[in-house]
Amino acid sequence: MPIPLFNSIASWLLKKRYHQIELFLKYPEEVQEEVLLQLLELAEDTEIGVRYDFGSISNYNTFKDRVPIVSYEDIEPLIERTRKGEQNLFWPTSVKLFAKSSGTTNAKSKFIPVSSEALEDCHYKSGKDLLCLYLNNNENSQLFTGKSLRLGGSKELYGDNGSFFGDLSAILIDNMPLWAEFSSTPCSRVSLMSEWEHKLKAIIKESVQENVTSLAGIPSWMLVLLNNVLEDTGSEHLFQVWENLEVYFHGGVSFNPYKEQYEKLLPRQHFRYYEIYNASEGFFAIQDRNDADDLLLMLDYGIFYEFIPMDTYGTKEQSAIPLWDVTIGENYAIIITTNSGLWRYKIGDTVRFTSKKPYRIKVTGRTKHHINVFGEELIIENAEEALKIVCGKAGAEIKDYTAGPVFMAGKEKGAHEWIIEFRKRPEDLDYFTEFLDNALKSLNSDYEAKRYNNTTLTMPKVHMAREHLFYDWLKANDKLGGQHKIPRLSNKRDYIEELLRMNN
Repeated sequence: MPIPLFNSIASWLLKKRYHQIELFLKYPEEVQEEVLLQLLELAEDTEIGVRYDFGSISNYNTFKDRVPIVSYEDIEPLIERTRKGEQNLFWPTSVKLFAKSSGTTNAKSKFIPVSSEALEDCHYKSGKDLLCLYLNNNENSQLFTGKSLRLGGSKELYGDNGSFFGDLSAILIDNMPLWAEFSSTPCSRVSLMSEWEHKLKAIIKESVQENVTSLAGIPSWMLVLLNNVLEDTGSEHLFQVWENLEVYFHGGVSFNPYKEQYEKLLPRQHFRYYEIYNASEGFFAIQDRNDADDLLLMLDYGIFYEFIPMDTYGTKEQSAIPLWDVTIGENYAIIITTNSGLWRYKIGDTVRFTSKKPYRIKVTGRTKHHINVFGEELIIENAEEALKIVCGKAGAEIKDYTAGPVFMAGKEKGAHEWIIEFRKRPEDLDYFTEFLDNALKSLNSDYEAKRYNNTTLTMPKVHMAREHLFYDWLKANDKLGGQHKIPRLSNKRDYIEELLRMNN
């Protein structure tokens, strides 16, 4: 089939899905209630279903009153039994795949169940929806005249008692539909290579020969790959390598610290950036408008959503609310019930709603990735925005960073300590630090109150990281490539202490 004709047919097929998306845009509450009742009906004969009598639950309020909110530790015994071969414990169909996720706050591995329903009706459906929404907004796209350069996990799948586990991206690539494999580069063999540095060279060797029209991957690791592409090819920017490149689909970490660096690599006014929000537990939201900074919550992927206001999260007063009771602008922890058998599961992410018609969100951070040692409630969203402001004023570019508390000792007051690896260093670090402090005050009233007259917090301490510090830290902890991320904020000093030792 001629490539232009294939592009036209593929675009037409994907756009047909938009009419289904319009259904949950118009009737979001009804669609979510239907998802919940379908999940309960499917799982009523499982061990969990019998325990909580799913068969007699006919509405959300009964579900909320009867089924407890859980963390991974609460459901780990059921997951371990499933990994050893037992079935029908939390989901009726056979669960053989598990996304291994260590997170960044706990060294212990988590094994998140991935059912066949979740693969088809959530993860792969979301991939098609991402393309559908992009094509709906960009009528003249030539996306399918070339291939998507994907950057996935670096770990292969491992078998264990008849089940398999690995990075979610490795699971998705290994089970990928033929149409997706045909339109992607590099090939699955290279994508699943386990050694990051060899894999990087293999990706470049294969992909520079292709007509790449889109990029897909986590911003931090994709930036490493793209800079290596320029170095290997001797090119000034990426359009000299792939002249038909038109969009970068990204997610996993905030794009704010990296945006200016990407704009230098991709100096074309109408180049598009599209953000996604997914995790091992499911695919949740997609940017549905060009140049938007919020994401459309996808409501028909077999996931039922609840939210806990962060001002009561972890307290005796905490209470989850359904989608239709959220308030715009408030920070929430997400609770999910899914077609992989996660029931009222705390995923650990926080979001803020920017709109209810339709429901759009911004990812604000992690329930465990914030600094609140002194009541300052500093979240990742504050940190990313402050750094963006400061870099603009100081003419700096940030590659990676982390921050943690300096605890009070005797008469010494507390502070925040930052380690920042710059791509372009500020001329004056003290000037940069002062601007960072002022930006955080302007963005976070709790931080400002604790900094007032040095009442509780003194001026932040900022260290310049040596080149490749964070890369070396990830390598030392066997976290190169794939879905691994730098821990941004922490209430503890573990990361700070280890990185300071390596920096010296």
